[in-house]
Amino acid sequence: MARNLYCWRCRTDVPMLDEAEWAQVSALLAVSIARLQEYRLVHAASLPEAMRHVVVGREALAKYREFTGYDEANVNALQHHRASLYGPPCAACGKPLRTPRAKLCAACGAVKEPA
Repeated sequence: MARNLYCWRCRTDVPMLDEAEWAQVSALLAVSIARLQEYRLVHAASLPEAMRHVVVGREALAKYREFTGYDEANVNALQHHRASLYGPPCAACGKPLRTPRAKLCAACGAVKEPA
């Protein structure tokens, strides 16, 4: 089930996908990219030209909306709206550490206490 976490790239709290949800969204992204690649191959098109004819990520964005209720417009943002990419919350400020292995909070500078 999606949960809200602070996203460092978006600079706001957004719904993050769990691994089961991410598996479904990433599969739809892969299909979308395959369609784009196929269009380029069949039509000998450049990437910008192909992107004018093939909508990339529409199904993935719709699945993300279905899981979260959040209407994300940027398909590229889905790549980092995955909870497992982030670390535990900072003991000082509560924002998630940028990665599971981070030892320093980028938001407030607090050092993660050893486990």
